[in-house]
Amino acid sequence: MGMTRRGILKGLAAAPFVSAAGALLTPTVAEAATIDAGQFALTSRSGNSYGEFADLTAGLAAKLPTVDAAAVIAATNRNATHLGSAPGTVEAFSTGFTWDGGDQAVEYWIPQGVTTSADAFGDGLYPSGGSKKVVLVSWYFETDPDGDGVDEYAVDKGIRLTFVDYTTASTPTYRHVLLVEPVRTGSGEYSFNPIRKHVGGIMWYGDLLYVVDTYKGLRVFDLNTLLTVATGVDVCGLHTDGNYYGYGYQYVLPQSHAYDNAGKYLRYTTIGLDRAGTPDSLVISEYSTSGTVSYTDGAFSGTGVATTTPKVVRWNLDYTDRLPASLTASEAVTVAQQKIQGVVSRGSKHYLSVSAGPSAKGALRTFSSGASSATTVCDLGIGCEDLSYHSSAAAGWAYSESVIWNVSEYAGKRYVYAVHADGS
Repeated sequence: MGMTRRGILKGLAAAPFVSAAGALLTPTVAEAATIDAGQFALTSRSGNSYGEFADLTAGLAAKLPTVDAAAVIAATNRNATHLGSAPGTVEAFSTGFTWDGGDQAVEYWIPQGVTTSADAFGDGLYPSGGSKKVVLVSWYFETDPDGDGVDEYAVDKGIRLTFVDYTTASTPTYRHVLLVEPVRTGSGEYSFNPIRKHVGGIMWYGDLLYVVDTYKGLRVFDLNTLLTVATGVDVCGLHTDGNYYGYGYQYVLPQSHAYDNAGKYLRYTTIGLDRAGTPDSLVISEYSTSGTVSYTDGAFSGTGVATTTPKVVRWNLDYTDRLPASLTASEAVTVAQQKIQGVVSRGSKHYLSVSAGPSAKGALRTFSSGASSATTVCDLGIGCEDLSYHSSAAAGWAYSESVIWNVSEYAGKRYVYAVHADGS
């Protein structure tokens, strides 16, 4: 993709760090190791410069109809195609689907993140006590899809989320919604803006959706509160005609909370949920082009560099409110692996999706905390991205063995699929 926004976010290898005195700081040796988790921390944030997220959303809800995710899932308007066999280079295939012709070919919307209702609730069904089997996929808008340095599209529409009803796997259906941040206009009216981020990974936990913000931390969205907006005008937020729009989408999902990075620098490339231990936990991993993570290509939140070796960092979760149980990480490990695009963990065992560009197959790899390197489980598709672990213990949506979901990004090769977690 060249130096597109994705290239800027993911394509810059780190230069050696130089101290204020000019001395070269040697990067940490690229070997897997357990490191001090206490150096990684988050800070909770309930609003932005316009006010509290809750107050801003309440102001919008006084003007717009609200719906929950279950209503959106019941109102899917596009048809996906079930995959009866492994697509492309994928091995250990279990199940999957591909998009309709428009979404398979569209050049400016690019899929990145994947999570399922098997993350949201232990039985795999949504909503709690419900019966739907659901896959969520995130996409970011690319203004320069051919990577020539000239924007083919003047307006960056931010990020969208796709609700896929996979209850009947043979005939999946879906709908896109726009993710937005609630704000006020210059005159004080309630409105919302697009979120112009890379959205490299997502995690569904209860009724909350966690989205990675590469340089800053985590954004949280409450799936109980989406807003129904007008369609027909290609703008976002409160328009001069007095109506609210979401770039043509019928629903927008406003941000409800944030967790900003407050410890050592961490590149929030991807996120995964771990339901294997007690308590549940989330893990974050980092992309690098060559095994050395760059912290020089953006305005990172935090206090400096712990190590430039790619890391997997864990935070414990509280299942009662679906929020972090502690703002300090509970585990941090390094791994000598370049081009990590997705991560999920099962206790001390970690799975990584590793990409190899627009024409070569990806790989599902695994390593254990403290091990020296990762090993390959199976081949993935070209352009492999985020991961989501789907345990065979999810009684309401169970496969014969545990699977791992993946999404691939390149136009014409876009698949959402699950592979057997053991590579069989």
